Amino acid sequence: MAHACVPKGGLPLHHRARGQRRDADTRDAHCYARDTKHAGGQWRGLLAALNLPIRGCMAALLAICGVFYLLALQGGDLVYINDHLGIMGAEILVSVLALTALTAMLYACRMHSSTRRGAALAIACLVAGFYVYDSGERFEKHGFYNLLVFLAIYIPLNLVFVTLYVLWCRIDNFCTYLLIALAASGAFVGAALVYYRRVFDHGVRGSFGYVPGECTWAGSNIPLIDLLPSGAQNFWAGPMRCRREALDVRASIDTHGELHVQCDGWNADIVVDVLPETREWPLRDKDIWRNFNHLILERTVRLPYTPDAPFILNDTTQAVVVRCGASSTIASRVSPPVSRLPRYVPPSLTDTRTPARVKTSGHIIPDSIHARRDPPNVLYLMLDAVSRRQFHRRLPKSVRVLRTLHRPGTNRLTELYRFHSVGYSTDNNTKAMYLGEIYPTQPNTLPIWAYYRDRGFVTARIESGCEDWATEYNRRNYDQDDFSVGGRSLDYEFTAPFCLPEFYPNVGNPFGNFKGPYSIIARCLYGRNVHEWAFEYLYKLRRELRALRAEGRDGRKVRPYMITAAFLEGHEGTGEVLRTIDDALAEFLEDARDSGQLEDTVVIVGADHGLHMGINFAFLQNGRIEHQNPFFAMSVPEWLYQYSHEHQSALGVDAQPPLVTNEQRLTTPFDVHHTFRVLADWPDFDADDWRRSLFSPQKKGRTCDEAGIGSKFCMCQPS
Repeated sequence: MAHACVPKGGLPLHHRARGQRRDADTRDAHCYARDTKHAGGQWRGLLAALNLPIRGCMAALLAICGVFYLLALQGGDLVYINDHLGIMGAEILVSVLALTALTAMLYACRMHSSTRRGAALAIACLVAGFYVYDSGERFEKHGFYNLLVFLAIYIPLNLVFVTLYVLWCRIDNFCTYLLIALAASGAFVGAALVYYRRVFDHGVRGSFGYVPGECTWAGSNIPLIDLLPSGAQNFWAGPMRCRREALDVRASIDTHGELHVQCDGWNADIVVDVLPETREWPLRDKDIWRNFNHLILERTVRLPYTPDAPFILNDTTQAVVVRCGASSTIASRVSPPVSRLPRYVPPSLTDTRTPARVKTSGHIIPDSIHARRDPPNVLYLMLDAVSRRQFHRRLPKSVRVLRTLHRPGTNRLTELYRFHSVGYSTDNNTKAMYLGEIYPTQPNTLPIWAYYRDRGFVTARIESGCEDWATEYNRRNYDQDDFSVGGRSLDYEFTAPFCLPEFYPNVGNPFGNFKGPYSIIARCLYGRNVHEWAFEYLYKLRRELRALRAEGRDGRKVRPYMITAAFLEGHEGTGEVLRTIDDALAEFLEDARDSGQLEDTVVIVGADHGLHMGINFAFLQNGRIEHQNPFFAMSVPEWLYQYSHEHQSALGVDAQPPLVTNEQRLTTPFDVHHTFRVLADWPDFDADDWRRSLFSPQKKGRTCDEAGIGSKFCMCQPS
């Protein structure tokens, strides 16, 4: 029977099985013999051979760990971080390895107990010092992110080494067993990587095609991240569920604007926080770095609620927070009702219906019944920082529902396999999509929803991250005293509830790891996931718009709608929080399918870019590829699909439907922008917009330069 021989205090220890007697000399000799071959003896022998004092080596490793960690804290703006991310990742790795070697010496080498305790205390002080020195969560100060990556590598690595060491001391012929285990594990990992590499290409209905002439992903795409089980990167952050409120508070707003409240704790005081309408605030009031959330709190009106007296809200109120004792809930509505929404008249100086360039009718097929259709509705669900593979990896229910959205004869679904970001972050990619240019050449450049509103569409935006897109990403291009953009607000804007301090911190850094829109734990607000409140409002808005479209109004032409909704669950370093939105997204897509919405609406589920933080992005080429390959899927009504096909066939260029062709062509947010413009102008769209949209086949063998992708961001190289 093997004995445990773990050295401590210079003396070998032994373990004697119950009921077994051995001669003391034989037992000690056995343990000593085992001790000479375990790691402690080898470490000490190696140090002695090199004439290196153990304390000196430990001090040197501690210094290496600290110096390289501090080097990894170099900061700057987004461009600087992106350019130096590889170096910073290598510095963190060297720091981890140095501290791992020091930790191994503590349990594997013979030393005085005082030396061991002193070294352990030094390690604890060093890690605490890392946190105290820099616990920031921004580009200039990003120590907390560095520490999370450091610990995410250090802790599992040392657990593996400790386990191997203990087994080495307890099991005879451990090296033989270890080699067998490594060979088996290597075969399993190899087979798994082959599988995940093949799965990486899979999509909703097809797969990434290795088509001659079309680009392929640059470098070695080895998806090691797929080897980690779901939840492995933030299992310590707690369950991805929201704790229910102590009291059951129910609140609703009827069609007359009256608030109705039911609360289990009727003895508790009930108050109502009437949230302000932010739709027509000047841009300077929506700066998230200065005062947006604070102004929302300042302009919130708190009123008592009495069950016996009517509580009537005015037409501008979109949402209220009902507080019953220590529990709260949100009641929202579409206000004013769509049926009473006045038709918008754009300012004459910035009316996009009279552009400088000459428009060309899209009726290349004048007798096509499809061209005579009314403009389709447009619904865009934007999932921030979600790669194509990450969508399939974390949202299996949504993927299954998406497969059912492809129904020839009713609507068609297309997924873009070579959809490529044009920049590092939301900034460049959403500018390309919403403005059509990353660096606007004219002041007051209008985003795409203003373009739709000028044409009579009902426009709405739901922003679950407490920000105004125009203010955040293009503020220098607009007059800060203006409301919204170009004197245009949206018809509906739902943002204020997501700026409340219960979710969005009103002191310190609002974008922390444990609270706010970038947190690595479940993002909750009043007992529900934040995205559930966003979807609830989206359901209400869509229900009103659909009812109005079905019934008509006074014989007038019914207005189509354009809705954008942004969700940030994918924007965090572990990549695990995204799982929390799967149920709600799948349910919403099912409802869109079953309600008949897909027959007259273009529904897009897409991302601006893939995850640009975390271990996969920092250390692996696969992470860089995923960053530049965001998810994009689009459902279009059958008549629009057929018109696109007929249009292309009439040109005699390609017999295959363009939406099918573009699945394997290099595409970008610029192409999506022109797709938006075609849909807004239907049926008299601009011919150039059509040619550059997804309804027209993009160039075969298209390069990054031709697609507007900078060379430093290009991950799609010629095959």
